[in-house]
Amino acid sequence: TITGNFANVIHGLNANHLTDQVIERSKRMILDTLGVGLLGTSTEVCHKVTQYSKIYSSDLSSTIWGHLDFRLPPLYAAFVNGVAVHSMDFDDTWHPATHPSGAVLPAVIALSEAFPQKKRISGLDLLLAFNVGIEVQGRLLRFSSEARNIPKRY
Repeated sequence: TITGNFANVIHGLNANHLTDQVIERSKRMILDTLGVGLLGTSTEVCHKVTQYSKIYSSDLSSTIWGHLDFRLPPLYAAFVNGVAVHSMDFDDTWHPATHPSGAVLPAVIALSEAFPQKKRISGLDLLLAFNVGIEVQGRLLRFSSEARNIPKRY
């Protein structure tokens, strides 16, 4: 099936598929996203979701960007950090319109922080996870008839 084929391709990706060019571009995308996200922590919408998310607690916790003294469960950390990135609306963009890194990087970082200390992932593993997320998003975008019509709707 199409879904099975899609899952097999994604599942089969490994660090050997990361070329030097992909690694270099990924690092640039990550740096850009972190910069935009840190700036976004000062927005009103980010303050609101941060306050809302403070009601959640867990034994697992991940960093909220720009807040050294405040951590959240990975799901909510990814949400708050993703809002911070998107609130600035100048994070990276594909055509048709989507912001790939703002959706992927906060989730990858939040999940990576949730691993036990002795099972921490490497930088290469983080780059692989980031690229798998970008690849999934790109393939879903190409499968979507809705996405192809975005430029016509705006």
